[in-house]
Amino acid sequence: MSEQPTLAQVAAAAGVSPATASRVLTGSVRVSTSTRRQVYEAVSRMGYVRQRAPRGSVSRNPVTGITAVICDHLPRLFSEPYYARLLSASGAVVAENGTHLTITTVNPTSSVLPTLSGAVLLVGARERHPLAIKLCTSGITVRNIGRPPHDLKLPFADVDNYDGGRQAAEHFLLTGRKSVAAIGGPPSLPAARDRLDGLVKTLREAGVAEVPVAYGDFTAASGTHAMQWLLRHAPGLDAVFAASDLMAAGAMQALRRAGRRVPADVAVIGFDDAPVARHTNPALTTVRQPVEEVATIATRLLLSGTTGIDPILPTELVIRDSA
Repeated sequence: MSEQPTLAQVAAAAGVSPATASRVLTGSVRVSTSTRRQVYEAVSRMGYVRQRAPRGSVSRNPVTGITAVICDHLPRLFSEPYYARLLSASGAVVAENGTHLTITTVNPTSSVLPTLSGAVLLVGARERHPLAIKLCTSGITVRNIGRPPHDLKLPFADVDNYDGGRQAAEHFLLTGRKSVAAIGGPPSLPAARDRLDGLVKTLREAGVAEVPVAYGDFTAASGTHAMQWLLRHAPGLDAVFAASDLMAAGAMQALRRAGRRVPADVAVIGFDDAPVARHTNPALTTVRQPVEEVATIATRLLLSGTTGIDPILPTELVIRDSA
């Protein structure tokens, strides 16, 4: 059996220095998305495993296929842009490798382990999700999209959701907004909590004592309802952060109906940089998360059987007209 590749060999294959490769793999500093992708692609291609990884962390049996398990209701699979972006990118990698991608949905509270083909790409598992708990002890090769639910030891690939919330807060502060509210995603979803925490903690550090929060489920309708609630309970707000672009679009509809101008009266920032962000009126300022990059890297790591590395890619504030 050939020797395991070294960090220096991975760095050379990625076209970066060993120091840069090390920083990418430890997540200690911000590195560009393109550089991270180069390093992670080299890692997955070469089967590199960090020394802290447990013995046997590279699969001895090649992965013959991947099942994407979406922990959501079936209609959401077709209505939520995030899933389309993620599955399209993952499917492209699988096709390049001559294997297959199977897609299945499970109820958000289901404990039934579906029929699985090959390794598992787990998407949308919330806190104490019974299926995620089962997968941890199933012996099946799994990689979670997003930081896994609390206390679950699953390999993952994620974006820096906390920093995305921080960037939104700093933009509001720099543009003189004084009364910021938020529309959070489901509190049981780690990504939603991280986005809200980044916003709220940054605002509090700047002296903003109270941040009213309403919650939605990442749909436009829930954003509309949450915004209506905020207008009743915090009528003096002059900025709102929504944890998804669809919720931000719904919030803008509610503001328009209430006679509030965006951004003159209320600035709005979303999260995702989904296609809808470019088609709202005004165009939506949002935090871009590199969904396709995360899906590509996670799928490559699954196919190679590589563990011991949990990529976290940076987010980026995209300034348009709504804030």
